[in-house]
Amino acid sequence: MQPDLERVRELLQRFDGRRVLILGDAMLDHYIWGETTRISPEAPIPVVTVRRESSRLGGAANVAHNVRRLGGEPVLLSVIGEDEAGVQLKRVLEERAIDTSGLVTDPERPTIKKTRVIARSQQVVRIDRESDGALGDDARGRFSEAIAAELERADAIVISDYGKGLISERLLDQWLPRFIATGHPVCVDPKETHFHRYRGVTVLTPNVHEASFAAGTRVRDEETLEEVGRQLLRQLHARHLLITRGEAGMSLFTPDHERCDIPSAGREVYDVTGAGDTVVGALALALAAGASMEEATRIANQAAGVVIRELGTATVTREELLESWAAIEGGREQA
Repeated sequence: MQPDLERVRELLQRFDGRRVLILGDAMLDHYIWGETTRISPEAPIPVVTVRRESSRLGGAANVAHNVRRLGGEPVLLSVIGEDEAGVQLKRVLEERAIDTSGLVTDPERPTIKKTRVIARSQQVVRIDRESDGALGDDARGRFSEAIAAELERADAIVISDYGKGLISERLLDQWLPRFIATGHPVCVDPKETHFHRYRGVTVLTPNVHEASFAAGTRVRDEETLEEVGRQLLRQLHARHLLITRGEAGMSLFTPDHERCDIPSAGREVYDVTGAGDTVVGALALALAAGASMEEATRIANQAAGVVIRELGTATVTREELLESWAAIEGGREQA
């Protein structure tokens, strides 16, 4: 059931000071903005004239940014390289008032950087600089020390797994039981390769393609969606499974309950980049604030509906979320 505006306002006020421990692949999203008016004579590709460049937070860093913008206290734990991209990532985090002391530096790995060339509001090409190899013993040990130092003070835990080598089977075997034992919400944005390692967590938030891959059954319609969702719940012994479905919204699966389908809150879908980061960050923060799973899901859905209206990686504030919620309530009252 959709919570009313007063209930949402109450929950958002409780976001203040909630510490969300975020483990995962932090990224620097680099944007090159330009114009294109001709095709290159050298190859059938557009020629882009650069007008400006900007950097934003991506991956687990974007989860942290969303938590901060919603009023929570993000604790970002990740690994970056000893390179210029790492310096830039730290600078952007500090500009957003996000503590960088949980970033472990590994000279053997590059900082993950994704460069997107945008012309006429369209992405022309994306260039990725990254390594998906496993962490070395030294970096893994320092990363585990960082987790141990912060775990006791966390109100919720997010694992943002982009499959870049940081979140490994070894790491999950060591720490996931401890996360679950805290009794705090453990929210996972999973990568297909580790899907079945996340047994017993509070909620997983795969998109429909990831869920299909993990279940070995392609979601083609409502019937196969139900089949995939129930199969994954059984296999993972998770308390909840939230499958994000793009323009079709979200579907929340809970054992012994009917599926809860929530339509997309986005009136205009401009760019879904980073929407999954918004979902898992808002979900964890809402659960830490005492929301029920359905309330938290609806808040996360509304937050995602705001960010997909913008081009590029984006975040949402509490004020924007309340305005969006009030607009929906006003629309229902006029209907």
